[in-house]
Amino acid sequence: MPELPEVTCYLDAFRREILGERLTGVRIRSPSLLRTWDPPISEAADREVTGVSRIGKRIVWSLEGDLHLVVHLMVTGRFHRKPSGQALPRRRAHAAFDFEHASYFLTEAGKEKKARLHLVRGMAGLAQMDPGGLEPLEITTAEFSHALRSENRTLKRALTDPRILSGIGNAHSDEILLRARLSPVQRTGNLSDEELARLHAVTRDSLEEWIVRLREETGDGFPEKITAFHPEMAAHGKFGEPCPACGAPIQRIVYAGRETNYCAACQTDGRLLADRALSRLLKGEWPKTLEELEDLRASHRGDGDPAS
Repeated sequence: MPELPEVTCYLDAFRREILGERLTGVRIRSPSLLRTWDPPISEAADREVTGVSRIGKRIVWSLEGDLHLVVHLMVTGRFHRKPSGQALPRRRAHAAFDFEHASYFLTEAGKEKKARLHLVRGMAGLAQMDPGGLEPLEITTAEFSHALRSENRTLKRALTDPRILSGIGNAHSDEILLRARLSPVQRTGNLSDEELARLHAVTRDSLEEWIVRLREETGDGFPEKITAFHPEMAAHGKFGEPCPACGAPIQRIVYAGRETNYCAACQTDGRLLADRALSRLLKGEWPKTLEELEDLRASHRGDGDPAS
């Protein structure tokens, strides 16, 4: 899912390419994409784009007449720049936003259609789209600490809760927690002042570094290759690969279609966090440490299991 750094790259491109331009029309292929009916989407046509902004992971195009197009790309939604008026493909394309100089296709990989488009009127309508999370790059350590301590949640859930912090999701929370050397399942109520200060600094530094990195990769072009996984990430999507800090294999927890990647040596004092699926499979054999995991793998290899 595009998060704060990736959405920022989209905003950079849209500010260069459509700010001050006139949206000539919106073509929608997937009826499930549009989540509002008043005002009708036809009212967005023939209006100048007066602003480009972000609400959490949502992209906002403000139009003259105090209308606002709000797009949530969800997990696999992406924008692509095409020649103006190009026909929408039959597969994966949800909508096209047409301008005189180009059309911007909204596509979504996979069979599930989760991307969302809203057209709202006025700042009051726009405010209803905001979950209320604080902007992590704009708040003080005291504000950050107060937000995380407002509910006693696991760190992973707190960082990715849009009501607490704005724009952080599954991928960048993994990167932040590895750099902060904190367990994804540690409770926010148990964090010390020093740990919260370290986490705030790492959160800011990690997000800013990824914004710079993605901007350098995109340059003045359009960000056509936004992904949920980046090869240079240290933890996210790196299950089984060596941690760049200590060399221990990156571990993972998979639950409800979401994956949390972490380094047991750097973040949990060598303890393995129980993955629910594997825990049910292994039952009493579930290893508690990296050493026990290696012993278990060695015993399975000895039984002739090549996949261990």
